[in-house]
Amino acid sequence: MSSTRSALTLVPTPIGNLDDITLRAQKVLAEVDGVVAEDTRVTGRLLQHLGIQRPLIPFHAHNEHRMVEQLVARMNAGERFALVSDAGTPAISDPGFLLVRAAVQAGLSVECLPGATAFVPALVNSALPSDRFVFEGFLPVKKGRHTRLEQLRTEGRTIVLYESPHRIVRTLQDLAEAFGPERRASARRTGGAFHPHRTAWRVRGGGGWCGVGYTTDRSGCLLCQHNAVDNLHRTTTCGFVPGGVGIGERSSGPGLSAV
Repeated sequence: MSSTRSALTLVPTPIGNLDDITLRAQKVLAEVDGVVAEDTRVTGRLLQHLGIQRPLIPFHAHNEHRMVEQLVARMNAGERFALVSDAGTPAISDPGFLLVRAAVQAGLSVECLPGATAFVPALVNSALPSDRFVFEGFLPVKKGRHTRLEQLRTEGRTIVLYESPHRIVRTLQDLAEAFGPERRASARRTGGAFHPHRTAWRVRGGGGWCGVGYTTDRSGCLLCQHNAVDNLHRTTTCGFVPGGVGIGERSSGPGLSAV
């Protein structure tokens, strides 16, 4: 029996540890006519680890608009595809959204398997309130960045952000300046480490200095920021995995360990 009859199946992939792939995800990847991948090199290593040989179709920011029409036409002709990102659930802050939207508009069946999502473990492991939160994806790099931060300044829910490693320092500084010094935060690498843990730094802003830490590899970063002032924890605490470089005063915080 086929694991999926959908024309397009979104398949979450492991974040860091390849053994986190689900049994159903493996079956789908082995049965589809092709795997639509954000980076075929990354997905190729995963398939090799699983002993699966399937055609890989690159789908990324540089070819997404050109490929959407071709892939929809092939699915209309009866082919079935799996859509994956480099790590986690596809179509969240990545080009996969365009293919999902086009497939739905074309009347094709689309299914998303349960599985790894980068921000969920980072949020629940941050020790910040997770009963209500808002996911903001990536902040604008230039145009609209200040406006977005101003909009978020009064947000009472925990804010979840994605960020690339080479912009993590700037983003932490911008958050400290926009939200003030008495806010808590947690930062976590989204992939690449098989046994990740975190190191904490104290971050201060609002007219003072801002101590920051950042990862030195190419994995993405995820930030959780809580805007409610807590009398017990009045400084903003950020955590990072090994390989990070810190500037400022180390400290322990809720759910974090200083090493």
